[in-house]
Amino acid sequence: MRALIIGGVGGMGQGVARDLVKQQQVESVILADLYPDPERLSPKLRESEKTTLIKMDVADHAAMVEAFRDVNVVINTAGPFYKTAVPVAKAAVEAKVNYIDICDDYEGTEILFNSEIDRLAQDAGITVLTGMGSDPGTNNVLVKWYADRLEEVDEVYLYWVVSIAELAGAAWDHSLHMTLGKVPQYLDGKLVYVEGGTDVVAEQFLDPLGTCHVRYVGHPQPLTIPKYIKGVKNVIIKGALIPLWVDELIKEQKETGFLSTEPVEVNGVQVTPYDLALKLWETIPEGRDNGPQSSGLKVIVKGKRRGAEVTYTADMVGRMAPGTGLPASIASLMMDAGDVTQTGVVAPEGCIDPDKFLSAFIARGARIHETEKVSSMFVTDKYGFLKC
Repeated sequence: MRALIIGGVGGMGQGVARDLVKQQQVESVILADLYPDPERLSPKLRESEKTTLIKMDVADHAAMVEAFRDVNVVINTAGPFYKTAVPVAKAAVEAKVNYIDICDDYEGTEILFNSEIDRLAQDAGITVLTGMGSDPGTNNVLVKWYADRLEEVDEVYLYWVVSIAELAGAAWDHSLHMTLGKVPQYLDGKLVYVEGGTDVVAEQFLDPLGTCHVRYVGHPQPLTIPKYIKGVKNVIIKGALIPLWVDELIKEQKETGFLSTEPVEVNGVQVTPYDLALKLWETIPEGRDNGPQSSGLKVIVKGKRRGAEVTYTADMVGRMAPGTGLPASIASLMMDAGDVTQTGVVAPEGCIDPDKFLSAFIARGARIHETEKVSSMFVTDKYGFLKC
């Protein structure tokens, strides 16, 4: 298998590459990046005979198509994905090569599903798998795994936490962008749009994260999960940046106009407040709490089985780069093995076999803390007999 990773020198791209170069069936891994500096690579990737560095700009459609024709799969890790998912997928479809991304911006997902990219990919017989990171990605697969064990699925809650100690580059753009304006949630059987960054709730995550305050964010799952999990009534996605002061400051910036995308004139110069805020967020002042070197996921799926109400909960904690990179790597290997047969645009819960994926994920050292709670739906009297 020959793989090309867009954004291959970045943290997420290297997370994918580190797993791929270990696999016997992988012949080569091309790390395509706007800044292909070998000094940015980890020593193992820099020294691997399987890796090659090339310069690539996602704005250069012709160059992408030409490079993509020489590989079996393109893996896009270059965010923010509301800017990159569509152009890279278009080039992959034209080159007739399977495509995977770790897109966590709902706008890119929406366009991929509702544009000609879906039809063209089907006509070409290729798969455009979008959202195959951690969130979305691993948690989508977990939702499918639990849904397959239920007769009805009523509610899905997806919560995530990222420490700013793990944030860099385009991840900051996504982190600010996901709370702006109206973002999708699936409530009472309907897709609705709510104000990003609102409806804060406290959720408990595994150590060292503890209690975190999550809020509505603009991720793709409310758009994709109802396509594949029929009958689900609620799909709610909330996230947090920690420590808490980060989200609180972002909220203040949003309310005071510092995250506005409308240019303003300052001393005769047009300045976009969002661009300035984004640049300033790239450097945290010395002495500020950056949080632990860990991120976390929580998946809650509620439904019914044999007359009982069932709640599944899965918790994970770990580093963001491997946690995001491993799922994309595993999915590409599943494609190469013929385990992904769907063509066109598809989300993880629509094409990834949960048992095969989770087996591979756990074999690589992932740890998932799971609970299952079963509550009878029947009511009994004081003697234990069913009431009619």
